[in-house]
Amino acid sequence: MDNLCCFRSVYSQVVGGRSSCSSGKGRSHQGPVKYGFSLVKGKANHPMEDFHVAKFVHSQGHELGLFAIYDGHLGDSVPAYLQKHLFPNILKDEEFWTDPNRSISKAYERTDQAILSHSPDLGRGGSTAVTAILIDGHKLWIANVGDSRAVLSRRGQAVQMSIDHEPNTERGSIEDRGGFVSNMPGDVARVNGQLAVSRAFGDKNLKTHLRSDPDVRSSDVGSETDVLILASDGLWKVMSNQEAVDIARKTKDPHKAAKQLVAEALNRDSKDDISCIVVRLKG
Repeated sequence: MDNLCCFRSVYSQVVGGRSSCSSGKGRSHQGPVKYGFSLVKGKANHPMEDFHVAKFVHSQGHELGLFAIYDGHLGDSVPAYLQKHLFPNILKDEEFWTDPNRSISKAYERTDQAILSHSPDLGRGGSTAVTAILIDGHKLWIANVGDSRAVLSRRGQAVQMSIDHEPNTERGSIEDRGGFVSNMPGDVARVNGQLAVSRAFGDKNLKTHLRSDPDVRSSDVGSETDVLILASDGLWKVMSNQEAVDIARKTKDPHKAAKQLVAEALNRDSKDDISCIVVRLKG
């Protein structure tokens, strides 16, 4: 199932048979973990800019669940690059098995440098990233840049596992780098009046004022943790963490849960691209 879903996603987003929505599911081959995903294009007049990864792989005698949401802006080339390269860059680092935190941080930075060095091939756009690596079903590593978000359910309570990098909360860093934060035009704080996140991959024209280093967190997956949700801000703009957890926990089928979350975001009039992965950590 993993390979089929992966093929469908890559085919619809890269080969030219672009789809306005895609969904799929898969499961661990060693334990009870299952996942499902659903992506729907927003109402903006441009192609779908959200990309995802959801699959299980084997490495160094371990099973790894790899899950990610990449929310692009000013084009789809940077999120497409991340879909292909970010996880391989993390896993090929020799320190991954001894110091995952450092390895993930280095790979994020190295990948951003590669994107910038490929410019103008990758255009002037950028992307957020939220990634989750589940090691043998027991250890979870979450990293993010931007405002795509990871939320864990622990005893049914929502625990946000990532930090939204918003211009107002990182104003000091932006100004220290010579940039500014403005709410003009519109009512959303933006770096130099342009970008609504304070950290991102790419964005070469703004990079001197932006950071691309991730926040990294880990968590043990115990008996009290049952669901992990990764989603772009198309979901989180219209839904609280706890509301999302409550919806995801109502069904044991994570594919149905992901589709229900996207449907609810649409029902609440979210106009952005909406991407959601639900990982059911217990059977």
